[in-house]
Amino acid sequence: MTIPFLSEADLEALNITAGQITDMMAHVIRGAAKKSVQAAPKSVLLPPDGRYIMATLAAMDDPALVATKSLVLNERNSDRGLPQIDGIVSLLDGETGAPLAILDGKWITGIRTAGLTALAAKHLAREDAKSIAFIGTGLQARTHLGLFEQMFPLERVRIAGRGQANIDRLSDMARGLGLVPEVCETPQAAVEGSDIVITCLTHTAVKEPFLDADRLSPGAFAASVDLGAPWHKEALGTLDILAIDDLEQEATIPDKLANPQDVDGDLSGLVSGTLAGRTDAEQRTAFFFRGHGLGDLALAALAWQMHRAA
Repeated sequence: MTIPFLSEADLEALNITAGQITDMMAHVIRGAAKKSVQAAPKSVLLPPDGRYIMATLAAMDDPALVATKSLVLNERNSDRGLPQIDGIVSLLDGETGAPLAILDGKWITGIRTAGLTALAAKHLAREDAKSIAFIGTGLQARTHLGLFEQMFPLERVRIAGRGQANIDRLSDMARGLGLVPEVCETPQAAVEGSDIVITCLTHTAVKEPFLDADRLSPGAFAASVDLGAPWHKEALGTLDILAIDDLEQEATIPDKLANPQDVDGDLSGLVSGTLAGRTDAEQRTAFFFRGHGLGDLALAALAWQMHRAA
């Protein structure tokens, strides 16, 4: 039996929309609440040479699928002309265990992270958001921009990062979407006045926190997909709403995304309505992301369904 491999190009060709992604994410999160979807806490290895090695495992009953992702993040890959992140997602029949497909892990990681942030933004960001700021300009910045541009009437993209090649690539992407890019001298300059703020730095790039939540503009929504590393934890209590991806997983991990007393709930609460989303245009809200197998499962399942249909 030949197991199909869906490459990055194959997955991009499916033209999956932001709406399809957030709908599937919500479906899987509702399933987890009903115990028809299960996910194990992610496993992480941190070799002393700076690599980040991670695996996730999740399963669902409708459709019956099991997804396992393994990846390596290595900043030295840039010197080799390779992506910093690479890996695979394997998809099994959840009933029989038969292998169904192998999917490119770079694409799944980039899009599922942006998809979960987008789901949070549906509940926490202002619908009329016109400006978005990126602190960090790599893969996650580009995948987030691709989804958020579909969801909000964006006009301006503010950019703060280190690598000129990535800054140029993100700026070119913004122009291609009809948006105006603005490269800022400092991260704080990018944050102030922006309606949406995405911090997406690699885990080794942040030595000390440098962003204050109390400097966010009234009505702003911030998302951290870098373990909250750039944000001063003591200022997060000034936010009106702070949600994380998964409270149950967070309880098992010693190094918290934020002080527990400052966390209002998680994505499951937002989707189910037990955590109220934005109720006022002036509220300052945030979503901090650690990474969870539910996102990998949801996107892999959606991609597999669309691939089969095509």
